[in-house]
Amino acid sequence: MTATLLSETLLPRLPSASGVEIIGPTAYVVSDDAPFLYLLDAATLASAGQVALFASTEFGTGRLPKAGKPDFESMTAIEAPTKATGLLLCGSGALPPRETGYFVGLPAPTTTPAEATQRFVQRLDLGQLYNRLREHLPAGTVLNIEAMAATASELLLLQRPVAGGPALVFELPLAPTLAHLFEPRLPVPAPMRVLPFTLPLLGGYAAGFSGATLLNGRLLVTASVEATADAIADGDTLGSFIGYLDLGARTATFARLTWADGRAYLGKVEGLAVRRALGPNQWELLLVTDDDRGGSTALLAKLQLP
Repeated sequence: MTATLLSETLLPRLPSASGVEIIGPTAYVVSDDAPFLYLLDAATLASAGQVALFASTEFGTGRLPKAGKPDFESMTAIEAPTKATGLLLCGSGALPPRETGYFVGLPAPTTTPAEATQRFVQRLDLGQLYNRLREHLPAGTVLNIEAMAATASELLLLQRPVAGGPALVFELPLAPTLAHLFEPRLPVPAPMRVLPFTLPLLGGYAAGFSGATLLNGRLLVTASVEATADAIADGDTLGSFIGYLDLGARTATFARLTWADGRAYLGKVEGLAVRRALGPNQWELLLVTDDDRGGSTALLAKLQLP
């Protein structure tokens, strides 16, 4: 497989992009540094507004302070137990403030652009669920959920390796998990499986999951490499990979993200969505990046699968 960059576009006033979903004509981008969900025109990548998730008096600098931010690192489309469709956003779980999630309802087809920014938003407590996941981590390992995807029956949460710990995929039963998140008095389901994966190395540092989406039954992922073994502190970015996981065989296949002339892309990809098919086993992906200084870009990439 190959992953070739086609273009890179700056996303002004959108700090620290950490995930992206394309639904209809809109690309939804979540930030780990902001109290908003951002909307882009999926075709042009122009800004299409933002949805307030929560009120904050600490966003004056354009970024939430690191110690108390929710650290939204993953997002996926779901149908809530109420049958409403929307986006599930989850914090990483690496610190207590990061055990918060949100459900953002999607607009009806007749919704105007002005109405689109006034969405139903519900705060979700992830604490009990994340404590259940911690039971399956090696002693001393920090929970650090960096990507998420949903099948018809499962919610997949991807753990970024920390301090030599494993890269994991938690397979959770979708309906009981959502039932608990929307009504915390209901039981917390245990993972059906916890699958370890070996990810590529760059400069002696292991890649970590950073984004996930489904494509024709395959779990596509992004994985980025930072020169750090800490779940909270950032390190120099060494590059990024696109890959797909075979959950049944427990295998992973990755390609280094490069420009058409063969130069390695050295930025940190944080999320991906499938934009359109280009040909047999070939797709155009929309990727979002975070430079750890509050800057974000959108990448278009061509993925060729075997």
